[in-house]
Amino acid sequence: TGDSKLCRFEQTMPISSYLLAIVVGRLESRTLADNVHVWAEPSVVDKAAYEFAETEKYLKAAEELCGEYLWKVYDLVILPPSFPYGGMENPCLTFVTPTLLAGDRSAVDVVIHEISHSWTGNLVSCSSWADFWLNEGFTMFVQRKILGRLHGDETRHFSAIDGWKSLQDCITNAFPAGSPLTALVPDLTEVDPDDAFSSVPYEKGHTFLWYLEELLGGPAVFEPFLRAYLSKFSKCSLTTSQFQDFLTQYFTDQKTKLDTIDWDAWLHAPGMPPYTPKFNDELAHVCSELQQKWESWQEGSDCPSSSSDLFSLSCQQTVEFLEQVYLQEKPTPLFKLEKMAQLYSMWDKKNCEVRLRWLRICIRSRWEAAVEPALSFVTEQGRMKFLRPIYRELYKWEGAVRERAIKHFLDTESSMMHVAVQMVRHDLCLDKQ
Repeated sequence: TGDSKLCRFEQTMPISSYLLAIVVGRLESRTLADNVHVWAEPSVVDKAAYEFAETEKYLKAAEELCGEYLWKVYDLVILPPSFPYGGMENPCLTFVTPTLLAGDRSAVDVVIHEISHSWTGNLVSCSSWADFWLNEGFTMFVQRKILGRLHGDETRHFSAIDGWKSLQDCITNAFPAGSPLTALVPDLTEVDPDDAFSSVPYEKGHTFLWYLEELLGGPAVFEPFLRAYLSKFSKCSLTTSQFQDFLTQYFTDQKTKLDTIDWDAWLHAPGMPPYTPKFNDELAHVCSELQQKWESWQEGSDCPSSSSDLFSLSCQQTVEFLEQVYLQEKPTPLFKLEKMAQLYSMWDKKNCEVRLRWLRICIRSRWEAAVEPALSFVTEQGRMKFLRPIYRELYKWEGAVRERAIKHFLDTESSMMHVAVQMVRHDLCLDKQ
């Protein structure tokens, strides 16, 4: 009829069914390059165009590592705040969370991750969710290699250090000790794959590939293997066994080294990996020094830090500093938090990764002033990476704060996506009622 409009879309590349998605809304676009555009609601489209202006550069770096980009167009769409993930690598149109719109391009690692998925996950995909690490572990590995090419290998190592700590935190706090869901290839028989979703396939998988690269001769040897792997399994789904077979066939001249790999420990044992990488901690060392300043400060003496200490760090280093503060054996005393907030303007930070760490530190120290900002944080966005740790911290605060957190969740769950609701219900022990 005259009121109808018919649109046709042709996807010439085969894709896994889970990668098909349709976005509907009042959207505008901005052109970032000939084959790169960003889509968003009118109120945020220009912010998004600024934030993701360097996307083409990331795409070219990925092509240098992985081979030709076969999907023709690479567009991004900014979803509503309730979107529960950082990004979703739907081919040709990556879905991203508005929590990346920090205003200073400090959160664009997620875009590099989603671009990497164009090869690892989309072009070569896992055949089942038990093999999910073939998507996410490979993608973390490629993402960090791109970071290294763009910003230096010390940046790749620094990102890997952050990932290693995320893995430690996940295995320690998100699952019971020895949980089979912390295996790289978990047995998901009669298990909802959503219950197994965690940092494990991402970071344990990344560490396994880091180990293999180091074992088999470094980037000069392993990067050609990566390209051969992507070429061999292009437009296919595969299992971990197929990956293992291809690796051993490709490196037939390195049988002695291959024989040292404890495949069962890597793939099926729960907990941390059976290997710890030797990271270059140059960028992390500055963060450690600042953390130690605060740890050694005694009440009544002059504060050993100044505002310039934090402002001289990158956003990623700020996150690492806060992570180190959080991971100390004892909660940080309130007099230190009050001074930190004043010196570093912590309550004014826009980057959600920074806000998450700061709020976790404050809640762990039972600082009442953090409760309202924490509840606001879990209301204004629905990304599970941020929701779940905050709700878990609030739940540990027994008494009125725990009850307030539960009530707040029950009052706001209707605005959250289903998977986020289910996961937070689990974190708040509401699924046992």
